[in-house]
Amino acid sequence: MTPIDFSSPRAAARAFTPKLSDLVEAPLYAEVWNDSDLAPRDRSLITIACLIAMNHANELPAHLHRGIQNGLTRTELSAAITHLAFYAGFPAAITASAYANAALSRQDDASA
Repeated sequence: MTPIDFSSPRAAARAFTPKLSDLVEAPLYAEVWNDSDLAPRDRSLITIACLIAMNHANELPAHLHRGIQNGLTRTELSAAITHLAFYAGFPAAITASAYANAALSRQDDASA
């Protein structure tokens, strides 16, 4: 069985559910993420927090990378995960930490 590339869950799902991908891309990325009422950085932090709280770790790598692109620092992401441990639970925070370490370490390796 081929492992799923969770660096882009939407791209991985597109082959099987192209209409679902279109539904996500049209309103969410074209409209919601481009709404000027919230900065992209803030949207990323909110999204990452929700993914951690709801235990949707498979979506984390893509949104962690997007968060970095949108201006979040690794220190801020680390602090957010630590803070969330008290609200979303320690298991969720530990899982998020492992995903963040793996995803951002791969990013470092690719940049080197």
